[in-house]
Amino acid sequence: MVCPEVAGGLSIPRAPAEIQGDGLVVTQDGQDVSQAFSFGAEHALYLCQQHGIRYALLKESSPSCGSSNIYDGNFSGKKIVGMGKTAALLTEHGIKVFSEQTIDKLVALTA
Repeated sequence: MVCPEVAGGLSIPRAPAEIQGDGLVVTQDGQDVSQAFSFGAEHALYLCQQHGIRYALLKESSPSCGSSNIYDGNFSGKKIVGMGKTAALLTEHGIKVFSEQTIDKLVALTA
């Protein structure tokens, strides 16, 4: 198990962050945390590749892990179609990403 945000150097608890239209990941107070999210995504990809992982179960709506929706980048609470940084990177490298909302599809693949 890995939390890409923690692997990227962010603390627990951490300030809420969202992906903005320009692709930057920022906190509510405007801090750019894009580098931490990118590093965490790369670390997750590295672990998947090192261990032959073909499937990932990630948390929906997260700016790291959202696989079908993320928050809109305005801290409005609204969701939009999109992928988080880690989900997108894993998908680009052929790793199938699932969320808690699609876990039944993952179970069917691995049964």
